[in-house]
Amino acid sequence: MNTFKPNAKHDTPISKGWPAPAKLNLFLHVNNQRVDGYHELQTLFQFLSESDTLDFKVTHDGTLKLHSELNQVVADNDNLILKAAKSLQAYSQCSLGAEIWLDKILPMGGGLGGGSSDAATTLVALNALWETQLSKQELSKIGLALGADVPVFINGYCAFAEGVGEKLQTVDAKEPWYLVIVPEVHVSTQAVFQHPDLPRNTAKLELSTLLSAPWQNDCQALVCKLYPQVANALTWLVEYAPSRMTGTGACVFGEFEHQNEALNALGKLPDGMKGFVAKGINRSPLERRLSQL
Repeated sequence: MNTFKPNAKHDTPISKGWPAPAKLNLFLHVNNQRVDGYHELQTLFQFLSESDTLDFKVTHDGTLKLHSELNQVVADNDNLILKAAKSLQAYSQCSLGAEIWLDKILPMGGGLGGGSSDAATTLVALNALWETQLSKQELSKIGLALGADVPVFINGYCAFAEGVGEKLQTVDAKEPWYLVIVPEVHVSTQAVFQHPDLPRNTAKLELSTLLSAPWQNDCQALVCKLYPQVANALTWLVEYAPSRMTGTGACVFGEFEHQNEALNALGKLPDGMKGFVAKGINRSPLERRLSQL
């Protein structure tokens, strides 16, 4: 009896369900601006249970193709997923390609790190599927060239970050529930960091001091001034829980001990406001997906 053996070059299965989780900046301090224009920061990243999802199919012709509604609004040359895949090909000199499917649910310009997370998941997944065998340190080096937040998603654990975001130290933070409000406005990270009114002189502190002090986001006052939608969301949310903006916005988040408390607040959102409830998690779901291979 003849046994059918699929040709790997034509019958590579789709590797499904690679999460690209959202993140929160639990605090964000801008310490200074370097001569090269980059800002030195101190921030604490925590992942959320909410995530984009990517599927990958390895191809053998070296081409890269992304299936996503993003194609209608983001040119291929600017798409971080394709940039990540091309960067991995170049760094590892890999001749393989990929078809990539993106289920996008995280908002763009929301401060949740969606684009950076998509790029990180692409690097981690294709490193495994192409068997390029790069270390996390090498992947983070590639990722940093794509965006300052990419290394923390590759690292895969709740982390205190310094420098421009590349110096990471794992932190075991509490894992509360969050109500995240998504104002209908796109905030440009570049515009915020280029704005002359952004505070740039918060003193650097030891991690132990930062963890025990009240948390703040140095970008929040400026963004609230420039974008009334962010200010309105924060004003409403702070009535229910300790609340701050994440990253350079536009999303704001309130911290709750119990899920039902966050859901109750979500149910009271005023007309015109959108949000979701998610769990704070210290180990990225991307780490769990990678361990399944």
